[in-house]
Amino acid sequence: MKTPICEKLGIEFPLFAFSHCRDVVAEVSKAGGFGMLGAVGHTPESLEIELSWIDEQVDGKPYGVDLIVPTSIDAKEGGLTVQDLEERIPEPHKRYVEQILAEHGISTNDLWERELAEGYGDNMREAGASMQLDTALRHNVSLVVNALGVPPRFMLDAAREKGILVGALAGTKEHAIKHAEAGLDVVIAAGGEAGGHCGEIATMVLVPEIVEALHEHPDIAVLGAGGVVTGRQMAACMAMGAQGVWTGSVWLTTAEAETHPVIKEKMLVANSRQTVRSRSRTGKYTRQLRSPWTDAWGASDAPEPLPMPLQGLVSGPALQKIDKLALAGDPGAKLLSTYWVGQGVGLMNESIAARTVVREFMEDFAVAAERLSGLMEG
Repeated sequence: MKTPICEKLGIEFPLFAFSHCRDVVAEVSKAGGFGMLGAVGHTPESLEIELSWIDEQVDGKPYGVDLIVPTSIDAKEGGLTVQDLEERIPEPHKRYVEQILAEHGISTNDLWERELAEGYGDNMREAGASMQLDTALRHNVSLVVNALGVPPRFMLDAAREKGILVGALAGTKEHAIKHAEAGLDVVIAAGGEAGGHCGEIATMVLVPEIVEALHEHPDIAVLGAGGVVTGRQMAACMAMGAQGVWTGSVWLTTAEAETHPVIKEKMLVANSRQTVRSRSRTGKYTRQLRSPWTDAWGASDAPEPLPMPLQGLVSGPALQKIDKLALAGDPGAKLLSTYWVGQGVGLMNESIAARTVVREFMEDFAVAAERLSGLMEG
């Protein structure tokens, strides 16, 4: 394929695969797509290990790294200490979390034993993210992306110095315009169908809206995102002016994915109605599997979710405990378990190799493109 983003990055097929699993990243890049490693959970030391491994596996094939530096945390919460953060967590929110767990037979005696905020969000502030970026730029990275907001200046400057492309996700055309004004190379039009942090505008509306908003910036590549799990959806995005697609959820059920086994099992049988867009996990809207945990936060008597990063300090310990107990077979924890995933989960019905997913995207795209071409004949 010869879209400009393919030529800039030296890839065969503009299928961008976001994953926290290095095996998925490597397999997608080797298969002709573009793997993007989610780095937010890594220390500089662990990221160095992951990227060194990917370098060895991909044999020079390009890949990228995704960071998260939300503007709201960087500007408003960046100077807070651990004690400051802990003091901002209302007791009723803790009690509500305890109530949810207790109703499902899960003990809460040890839930708050650790210091809640120790290290939380460091990688989402300039100090932590800059160390991650320094690590990434020592490797064969071709693209860095910021997941929440306009990339901070240090990210842009450091990438530019190395000749690396910079991108960011946008949930509205206003976000996209801000990215263009900052000088980004790639804007990911992420529709509300997407898993993880997402806006509310549907992909079918958002992609052409952003393409049109950026028509005076032809050097910026727009990628479609949000619920994209097939090649025919990719063809639809590109028919609307995108140069490729950014995908995440579809890789969660691949054979290589390190997704929690209970969560993977839930995803494989879920339909597209079994996700919910909620602030209950991080304080910002994210789409995730619906479960009694997400239902509880949507109840009329539920406390209002706290702003980022405080909500993550409330939900994090509980969700970690739920995951641990679910792995051990606890029925209440298995019921409560949830994870980020988009509405495309209804089309994710079997666990197959990441390389096979890439091949199926290519084949499905080709069939869709041929079908569209046939409509013009005669």
